[in-house]
Amino acid sequence: MNRKRILIVSNSDDLHVDVLTPLLTAKGDTPFRLDLDAFPRDYQFHQQIGQQGCEGFIQHLPTGDRLAIEDIGAVWLRKKGEFAFLSADLGLQEKAYAIEETDHTLFGLLYGLDCYWMSHPLAVRGASFKGEQMKRAVRLGFTIPPSIISNTPQAVKSFKQALEGDMVFKAMSSSFLAADKVSQAERESDGIPTTVISDEDMEQMDAVALVPCHFQGHIEKAYELRVTVIGERVFAAKIDSQLDERTKTDFRDFSVEIPYSAIELPQHIEQRCREFVKSYGLNYGALDLIVTPEDDYVFLENNPGGQFWFVEQLVPELTMMDALADCLIEGARC
Repeated sequence: MNRKRILIVSNSDDLHVDVLTPLLTAKGDTPFRLDLDAFPRDYQFHQQIGQQGCEGFIQHLPTGDRLAIEDIGAVWLRKKGEFAFLSADLGLQEKAYAIEETDHTLFGLLYGLDCYWMSHPLAVRGASFKGEQMKRAVRLGFTIPPSIISNTPQAVKSFKQALEGDMVFKAMSSSFLAADKVSQAERESDGIPTTVISDEDMEQMDAVALVPCHFQGHIEKAYELRVTVIGERVFAAKIDSQLDERTKTDFRDFSVEIPYSAIELPQHIEQRCREFVKSYGLNYGALDLIVTPEDDYVFLENNPGGQFWFVEQLVPELTMMDALADCLIEGARC
């Protein structure tokens, strides 16, 4: 019986995969990497389906590495990428068709795999919607900020008036405001972080009629937490975002050096984070929490495919990459 292998689906510009691969190799595993931005151009794909089942393979042409479908024991679905084709001269309709057929080819295979997932694409999609996340968080016992998602200007104004403090805007899909979906020449903005709404902004609030927007009551912070769940393990990093004015509202200004440190969560908060991730059928999640000056824990969001390597680089004792390698190896063997 062949030893099961780990399939990593990402793109060629993914540092997380670059770091994980030698760890897996050192532990005796040989993962197969499928870079979406080189697929199907640099790969040969074959799948045959009949009454007796399915067989086939994916082969990386530059290296000759060949992965039999029946040998896939675990999948790490990491990052998206745009497909690449042998011909650079495809017409617009030809390319659109090629993309759709390639999407069906690849995900028709992946969705049908009976193996360990980190994490299954259907589970990831189901866990990606902020409105649903907040309702689930409350159901599991978390405190959340007062929130509104609306394209009704008066409702947003009334929400703001009812708050005791400030109101913040926070994009639900991405803080890049879809800048990563268009060319540089087509960009109108590179994005907007979580932003406190000023009186001047309130005068422009009629603009929310154009597209639903997400606003929350501003929560005073003692510090913030990035809680990463990998399998059954929970890793918590304390982020002292309040030490610099530039990161008080949104810690994701990585041009600013603020302290990160390992922290032990109260047992009930750790279990709640684990339960939240597992409730979606996920084996990975990166949760953002606030800890208030009164020591209350407030849920902000879960990132089902969130980054974690930058946290481990800042807090090396949080050995998340090693835990991920162990999860994938163990999962592939089950």
